[in-house]
Amino acid sequence: MLADRYRLRVVIGVGASGRVYEADDVQLERRVAVKVLHQGLGDDQGFLQRFRAEARVAASLQHQHIMTVHDWGEDDVPFMVMELLEGGSLRSLLDTGARLSPSQAARLGRDVAGALEYAQSRGIGHRDIKPANLLFDIHGHVRIADFGLARALAEASWTEPAGTVFGTARYASPEQASGVPLGARSDLYSLGLVLYESITGTIPFAADTVMGSLAMRTRQAVTAEPEWGPLRAVIERVGRVDPDERYPDAATMATALADACDALGLAAPIPLAEPSVPTIDPHPTMVVAAPRASDVAAAVSVAPAAPGTAPNLFDQDAFGEPASGEPAFGEPAFGEPAYGDDAGAARSGGGARFRTRARRGNFVPLVVAVVVAAALVLGVVALGSMGAAAGTPVPGVIGRSASTARVLAERAGLALVVERRSSDDPAGIVIDQRPASGARTNGPIRVVVSTGPAPVTVPDLANLTRDEATLALDDAGLLVSFTEAYDETVPAGEVVSQAPAAAAKADRDTQVAVVLSRGRAPREVPGLVGIDTDDAQTELEALGFIVSRREDFSEDVDAGLVVGTSPEAGESLPYGSAVELRVSKGPERIPVPNVFGLELDAACTELQDLGLKCDPDSSYRPGATVSGMDPQPGAKVARGTTVVLAF
Repeated sequence: MLADRYRLRVVIGVGASGRVYEADDVQLERRVAVKVLHQGLGDDQGFLQRFRAEARVAASLQHQHIMTVHDWGEDDVPFMVMELLEGGSLRSLLDTGARLSPSQAARLGRDVAGALEYAQSRGIGHRDIKPANLLFDIHGHVRIADFGLARALAEASWTEPAGTVFGTARYASPEQASGVPLGARSDLYSLGLVLYESITGTIPFAADTVMGSLAMRTRQAVTAEPEWGPLRAVIERVGRVDPDERYPDAATMATALADACDALGLAAPIPLAEPSVPTIDPHPTMVVAAPRASDVAAAVSVAPAAPGTAPNLFDQDAFGEPASGEPAFGEPAFGEPAYGDDAGAARSGGGARFRTRARRGNFVPLVVAVVVAAALVLGVVALGSMGAAAGTPVPGVIGRSASTARVLAERAGLALVVERRSSDDPAGIVIDQRPASGARTNGPIRVVVSTGPAPVTVPDLANLTRDEATLALDDAGLLVSFTEAYDETVPAGEVVSQAPAAAAKADRDTQVAVVLSRGRAPREVPGLVGIDTDDAQTELEALGFIVSRREDFSEDVDAGLVVGTSPEAGESLPYGSAVELRVSKGPERIPVPNVFGLELDAACTELQDLGLKCDPDSSYRPGATVSGMDPQPGAKVARGTTVVLAF
């Protein structure tokens, strides 16, 4: 019996983080699934704090495609109580060799993306989407398991002896492989891999080692088959390396998958996996040591199910680990705990609520003892029930809003006393109650309502790079938005300003607006024609340009003055660009050619080819040749000068 309420019956799944049991909720008289975590996690106070917060959030999720979390607690070991699903998992289905058609995969993906949309709208990501975490009810409707626990496990300090950490590398996104902060688009990538595998039975980028596969994933995008129709575009979109190139959120992906469903037509029902045989755990609440990586995957001794026990279709851990066989790619193997005699149980460190001794021989004394003990227990329960009969059953309000809790209390005829406390849970959510759900009382229900996370101090981001600022804000529990602006003092790529300012107090998840420097602003080339060359160079260098000179002849600008620039005046250039100054050498001087003895046409042609003008005097007669010139041959004159010819 766990927490005096949940009677653990048979193991329906084992894995690296713990064991899952089919159990009876004796207060509400219903069957449930109970996840019992390992002792190593129970000893990790950091994990327990995160587990409590995440369990409350997971319990608040109410969606048709998300597994319902009924309860959670700690009784020597941490545990979580969930709805019991009997349709198996997608992992168990694929392990039978079954494959989904594109239309079936599109429908499955649409439902899962819709659940992710619901969770993401509440600021909750999953971090471990994989076939073993997609479970089916007996009607074939899919549910996502493991909301809340994945993040808590990811932040746990406890690891298996081999050094492996929780999480499934087989379906990790490129950003998970790179160790950068995760966003909602990481879950979309993992879902794309799940849909790919559900059709083909394989995962893209399968190298010889886990690290090799992850390295390939950070370099290559996923490619799908043309025969998958419109589903191909969806998988390839979410399978891109850069998260910014995927769908912006689960809502957009769900819409795309719904369109694919319409185009692919009606899908046949997804077949369910054959039921597996549940196993009896002789010590269901025994605290066991952390599993050894070399052990096999069975967590308990296998024994036939008790007579009358309903078969269960689970063959997976409710949080996704395989129940038996070889460990999945990237997942740690899970070992069988060492159950032994009483001395061995004592060496396990204590903490067991009940221990049994299985021995061969005469069972009559044992049977008599069990009957007597059962009679005593029933008597105590009956007396307790008679004493409590006068009280009113307490409704469960943890994970609900304060207003909903008040309505439920009023319906039960009980008063509600509210205490408010800062926590990691959203503001207005009930995070604790006394008495507990299902107890009887004539007094008030005392609840603790979250006021939201305590304000955090905004870090100083001055002169940090984009990546450094993102990391600092993420560590502080804050979000970030970036813009860019030119700045004359801060180098390009570093933080210029931030709002809220450094050292200010802000609510967790507040978005900090950060301005990154684009460097110095562009400069416009000034007009410098006719200015002294040295003065022009000084002006350009003051603007940040790199200056060079080139001399040109000019008929209009005196020698030593600026004729122009390259690029031309008025053009905008980045700071530090090169500008060439064109400096006047004055007008170009041309030597007058000797055209003596030439007829008029030939003489004028030679002069005009050099840029000079030709003017015969009054002595010209047709057929006459040049007998005089002014200026004389060899004289240097400006281009365009007129040469007078005499005949």
